[in-house]
Amino acid sequence: MSQPPGQLTFVAPRRAKPARHLADLSMAERRAAVTELGEKAFRADQLSRHYFERLTTDVQAMTDLPAASREKLAALLPPLLTSVRELATDRGTTRKTLWRLFDGALVESVLMRYPDRVTMCVSSQAGCGMNCPFCATGQAGLTRNMSTAEIVEQVVAGARALAAGEVPGGPARVSNVVFMGMGEPLANYKQVIGAVRRLVEPAPHGLGISARGVTVSTVGLVPAIGKLADEGLPVTLALSLHAPDDELRDTLVPINTRWKVSEVLDAAWAYAAKTKRRVSIEYALIKDINDQEWRADLLGKLVKNKLVHVNLIPLNPTPGSKWTASRPEDERAFVRRLEFHGVPVTVRDTRGREIDGACGQLAAAE
Repeated sequence: MSQPPGQLTFVAPRRAKPARHLADLSMAERRAAVTELGEKAFRADQLSRHYFERLTTDVQAMTDLPAASREKLAALLPPLLTSVRELATDRGTTRKTLWRLFDGALVESVLMRYPDRVTMCVSSQAGCGMNCPFCATGQAGLTRNMSTAEIVEQVVAGARALAAGEVPGGPARVSNVVFMGMGEPLANYKQVIGAVRRLVEPAPHGLGISARGVTVSTVGLVPAIGKLADEGLPVTLALSLHAPDDELRDTLVPINTRWKVSEVLDAAWAYAAKTKRRVSIEYALIKDINDQEWRADLLGKLVKNKLVHVNLIPLNPTPGSKWTASRPEDERAFVRRLEFHGVPVTVRDTRGREIDGACGQLAAAE
């Protein structure tokens, strides 16, 4: 197409992508990739077993592979994450790691060990474009989407630490994964679904974590919630609601100006009906902002008699922010009002507060 004389056309630079990794690919794609490297297709199964079962990327330790093949196959196991900083609390059973990606972008993951389970909280984007004002990540803006393998590697890194006995309590396995770290998971839909499949597929295809142990959060991207319901993956949907009325939610969760509370909840109920999975309503309690008893009543009326659980989150304040956690008495009153409506409700365990537990705090400090 011609352009007026003297007018320049701006072409945005193409952002470099992470190197292709085994975890980006389905097993069929891995076998094709191995064949392209001049190896027999079954080597993909061996390589997958080393990564997903033995949790190693050191090809020299893969003695069942011919020595001549190892260097070629190493191309499918490029380094993805570099640990920049690690903080621990709860006697070492809560560990937060700041990772640097290949292009310098920073993301965070958290490992939380409980007596009956180990949960990994993972990031799906470097930064976030949802712009929620009380969230450290949201205020940082979006740098880029993460690849499927970059997401999976956070869980594999946690699994390695557990297997090596680095977390007090002896060797263990990751049993739960929550997509509640940096980013809006459903805004990086294809890569997140790929990561979920790698997490739940049995070895050597993936890590073999139960789909019921995986939770995908969203601020309410309605079309993507519908797509997720059709994936055949019975993961838990966590809806970050934070306000039951449009007037306040428009401010706290700006995407609400696109999809209102009623539309978002309708999508959540449709998800529950299709998957038979209880929806988790995430609600950060913010002092004098959304913690009034009348709002608890409104929330209770909206969600009662649904396949739902309300998860109240005492806000983890970020340095210099005007937003802070509710008073204990207001939190208790909020819980009582929800219970009055017969709504199952819990207050989230506030682990990690002393190690900048809120998503984005470590990255912002760095």
